[in-house]
Amino acid sequence: MNDPLDFYHQVWPTHSEYAKRWLNRFPQWDSTEHDEDHLLNCIETWLEKARELSDEKALMAELRLVRQRSMIEIMRRDLQGKVDLFEVTEALSFLADAAVQIALKFSHKMQAERFGEPADGDCMMVVGMGKLGGLELNASSDIDLIFLYNQDGETLGGPTGKTQSHAEFFTQVGKRVIKIISEVTDEGFVFRVDMRLRPNGDSGPLVVSLDMLEEYFVVQGREWERYAWIKARVVNWAVDPAQDAAFQQSLDNLNNIVRPFVFRKYLDFGSIRALRALHVQIRNEVNKRESQHPGSVHVKLGRGGIREIEFTAQAFQLIRGGREPKLQLRRTVDVLEVCVELGLITKDDHDRMVAAYRFLRNLEHRLQYVDDAQTHRLPASPTEVLRIARSMGFQDPGNFMKALNRHMDYVASHFDVVFGDKQEDEETPSLELPWADTLTQGFTHPQAAQDRYQHLIESSRYQALPSAHRERVDRLMPTLLAAAGASSAPDSCWRYCCDLIETVSRRGAYLSLLDEYPIARMRVSRMLAASPWAANFLIKHPLLLDELLDSRTLLTPPDFAQWKQQLRELLDQAKLPDGQPDLERQMDLIREQHHAQLFRVLTQDLENLLTVEHVSDLLSELADCTLEIILERAWDQLPKRHRAQPRFAVVAYGKHGGKELGYSSDLDLIFLFEDEDDRAPDLYAQLAKRMNRWLTTQTAAGTLFETDFRLRPNGEAGLLVSSVASFEDYQRREGGVGAWFWEHQALTRARFCVGDVEIGKKFETLREEILQLPRDWNDVKKEVITMRQKMLDGHPNHTELFDVKHDLGGMVDVEFMVQALVLGYANKHPDLTKNKGNIALLKKAGELGLVPAELANYVADAYRQLRAKQHALRLAGHDKSRTSDPALMVMRKPIRKLWETLLG
Repeated sequence: MNDPLDFYHQVWPTHSEYAKRWLNRFPQWDSTEHDEDHLLNCIETWLEKARELSDEKALMAELRLVRQRSMIEIMRRDLQGKVDLFEVTEALSFLADAAVQIALKFSHKMQAERFGEPADGDCMMVVGMGKLGGLELNASSDIDLIFLYNQDGETLGGPTGKTQSHAEFFTQVGKRVIKIISEVTDEGFVFRVDMRLRPNGDSGPLVVSLDMLEEYFVVQGREWERYAWIKARVVNWAVDPAQDAAFQQSLDNLNNIVRPFVFRKYLDFGSIRALRALHVQIRNEVNKRESQHPGSVHVKLGRGGIREIEFTAQAFQLIRGGREPKLQLRRTVDVLEVCVELGLITKDDHDRMVAAYRFLRNLEHRLQYVDDAQTHRLPASPTEVLRIARSMGFQDPGNFMKALNRHMDYVASHFDVVFGDKQEDEETPSLELPWADTLTQGFTHPQAAQDRYQHLIESSRYQALPSAHRERVDRLMPTLLAAAGASSAPDSCWRYCCDLIETVSRRGAYLSLLDEYPIARMRVSRMLAASPWAANFLIKHPLLLDELLDSRTLLTPPDFAQWKQQLRELLDQAKLPDGQPDLERQMDLIREQHHAQLFRVLTQDLENLLTVEHVSDLLSELADCTLEIILERAWDQLPKRHRAQPRFAVVAYGKHGGKELGYSSDLDLIFLFEDEDDRAPDLYAQLAKRMNRWLTTQTAAGTLFETDFRLRPNGEAGLLVSSVASFEDYQRREGGVGAWFWEHQALTRARFCVGDVEIGKKFETLREEILQLPRDWNDVKKEVITMRQKMLDGHPNHTELFDVKHDLGGMVDVEFMVQALVLGYANKHPDLTKNKGNIALLKKAGELGLVPAELANYVADAYRQLRAKQHALRLAGHDKSRTSDPALMVMRKPIRKLWETLLG
């Protein structure tokens, strides 16, 4: 700030008419003797007398005096720069909590003396809403309260035997609490109390049971009430320690009702529209009032004010809080910090937003300090502006206004970015406008496109939608049509757009996302046009639409270490009401998070940011990380574990083992253990089965992988898990009593994946030893040629097209040649056992002189191009990797030449 002042001599207490009045009455309050004590300790000390009073009038007087003294102390320290904003709001909130608790304990005692205690230890819960709930109370704030009790019942009866229903009992308690806190006496009031946020507002009962609250949320709960409940916090504790257990159960019950109402399971982009509508309503009301105060600035509800910062933070909470429990916080600044962590806002935006929040909240307090008034308006009067500017540390009111405008302008611009600055009366183009003019812009079959749309709006699914959803669809389709027309494949893109809308039409959140965010529509259309496989994947998993919003995460390299840590945190938080793991939710979570990472790789792939090799590396690493998490969870679920960590390892074969996974590849796995405990074989078999269920079970979020365990010793006839010793014995015995040649062939692409590192090392050592066994080259050739013919017979191609994978001169030829080289020559060249991939091993063989180096390099490059083509064909939705591309057809000849040279 500019020109800091000596606060004590020039601002305090002249800034506050309220302070001067009370200090004239109690001059001893203007003392610095307690400055070394924390504010909360001072307030707690001053409240000691009130806690012991048994007379209502005396209690009311004492609480009011404590409130005034606390306000003077808070105000003085604040204006002297001895406490920061958050110490002030914490102290004010603590004072309110304590006042409510004291008033509640007194009121409960008075009522119980006449009618007895409520049954089952029931105790009223006082829910602090808004700033009180968030521990963000301002200097002259009212407190928004809701009174709840656990369940209906009847009190145990007083001395005369009279009883009351719980509803009657707690209603009388609540009325007395309100009186004790808010009634104006000669000593003023403690806090103004506002009860209008309770179910049904002023027309509803003063106190409601949890069953009534839950029914209200389900039947009548509105979007603005989700916003209101986001900061909700029970501010009291049990009035009697004997009730602690029952009270804690009531808190748990309340949490289980409120959380799913506020934080939806799926991303809820409909919150944007609801918050925008609420904000427009508030702003319109403020504008009406401001017209009576020309030149003034409303620092709370005006454009760029405090409310817009709060709305920005809470929009992220309402949209994502169900999927990101980290966002289930109350304080605005804490939410903004998590938004940075999750990549929802930049660090710079966070810093500027928090700086604005501090400035505006401090300004709000100084406006209220003047006369203890619930005001948020900076007057236009130069005298008043000067008073406020000096209290904010500015000698020059012009510099103060510049700082204020800078903060509010930034908040307003950022708010418009988050909320799209979308006008409620913004016109949406209609599909009834000239179809031909629109569709001929790039569409090959305009009539088919029109027919597809007509089919959608005439379908029973569309007709059965709630009116709000139909309106969203009607508003959205023209913009999607325009996006499809601008894409690289308008006709197919439009078909997939219609398929997607049909799929998500019952989910208002997804419709809102596409409606609110042009960037999401653009990316959806590009993806739907670029790849049928990607289109179908997105339609199958519409939850992934959210990923399209943020290019900072969407198009940046994955950080799998961070991903694993975040996933572990999410899984830990997925619990049932009794505290046990919610396995169904955990399985959904791991699928959702895996699909999101796969989707990011897919997006970067379609943007040509990754080579095929890099895609496979990332997908293989993602599979490894997923298996690691699943192994941890499956082990923790076993009821009779005999050790903290399993002596167990997962070995990957095939494409996974060779780090050549595709988007829909299955996992070839085997399981090994090394554990002398008698229970180990059965225990690890259970572990493997649980892992497989985690991998393959179809849940609401889909599946993870198909799995194949046929490469384990003795195949489908063998045990699901093998000890390291038995696996080694099997691999070393051949000729029908142990491993077949093709199993050693498969071993060339195997690797330790996850689990016990020592077992992994033993496997890798054993693998290299097996691959380096001396073998007769003629036997190797015979076995490889026989196996190649079996594969060829199993994938006949009766077309004129070239199957880049299975046909002669295709990828399988290259892969079999590499495997033959490893099995035939690793005895003399141990480097060939390193699982480096087919291209690297083929070039290594050329360097070693095992095959012509120039031809080997050519075939290695050809293999890379064939893989790229296979990858492209899969993304294009083709089941078979067949092409007529002449550039690829000519590669068959050198590949067959190398085959004849090596194996002919």
